[in-house]
Amino acid sequence: QVQLVESGGGLVQAGGSLRLSCAASGRTFHTCPMAWFRQAPGKEREFVAATNWNGGRTYYADSGKGRFTISRDHAKNAVYLQMNSLKPEDTAVYFCAVGGMERADYQYEAVGEYPYWGQGTQVTVSS
Repeated sequence: QVQLVESGGGLVQAGGSLRLSCAASGRTFHTCPMAWFRQAPGKEREFVAATNWNGGRTYYADSGKGRFTISRDHAKNAVYLQMNSLKPEDTAVYFCAVGGMERADYQYEAVGEYPYWGQGTQVTVSS
């Protein structure tokens, strides 16, 4: 059974940093994209960042460019999100996600491309 478990969320002041981690178990995902999404109260789940199967390519929503860094570790079957210069508008539940087999036209920012999801970790940024 596939499980994705996020950790690292919490309460931080504006301008601070957090590092989210997501550990996958049940199978390895070395050929699959991995991503982070977030969902604020009353809003739809939105794309934050993604990495291709080997971490060689990364993709970011405009909201996180220059502040967030996604990385992955095949040996640990894990994906990470380093978040710096956090803003109150970054407050949300953050979800890690693992995609299917990578292909040329993969839509990294699309929720529907990711069949596996974690339970989410709360990030709250105070002003």
